[in-house]
Amino acid sequence: MRRLSRLPATLFAATLLLAIAGCGASEPATQQVSTAPAAGQPANPRVLIETSKGNITVEVFPALAPQTVKNFLDYVRNGFYDGLIFHRVIPGFMIQTGGMHPDMTEKPKQAPIPNEADNGLRNLRGTLAMARMGDPHSASSQFFINVADNRFLDHRGKSFEGWGYAVFGQVVDGMDVVDAIVAVPRGNRGPHGDVPLEPVVMQRVSVLPAAAPQQ
Repeated sequence: MRRLSRLPATLFAATLLLAIAGCGASEPATQQVSTAPAAGQPANPRVLIETSKGNITVEVFPALAPQTVKNFLDYVRNGFYDGLIFHRVIPGFMIQTGGMHPDMTEKPKQAPIPNEADNGLRNLRGTLAMARMGDPHSASSQFFINVADNRFLDHRGKSFEGWGYAVFGQVVDGMDVVDAIVAVPRGNRGPHGDVPLEPVVMQRVSVLPAAAPQQ
């Protein structure tokens, strides 16, 4: 089952229309909250996602989403994402990955994590956020990259409807690859919609060498 879309059908239809209408600019947007580490602290971790369409480099923000970032990096370091596909792509909205094999079977995952969408980060173009089911605290391995400013996914309050989707990182190189992925032909695979007709595979996902502390 697709994770981001586990919303009431009428709500998902409305948010999808908003997403298609609100396609963002050609470059990742600037966050409203600073994601730079404090002076004397290590630079934020970066992860290289090598895909069959090219490479994407992302930076994650442990100071603002500590549990989410730890969860993501644990999956990366364990090789969990290697060989998985982008199983859901929607132009003007997002690309989703982190759970499905090329045959659309779901890979067993670890326990869910708390939702950190109240960290002040917004679902802007180029940001990474956790996919989840209807329960606000059901995110595990799946994540998505926003290809538009999807502010309707942002945290609005600590209610079932208002929790939103937790942003924990941003693309720093390779948005052209993200745009190429979201533009691929897609169709249905069993109960799943918006699936690329030719699998787009994360061939290898790895943590890049740590940068020097910020001065």
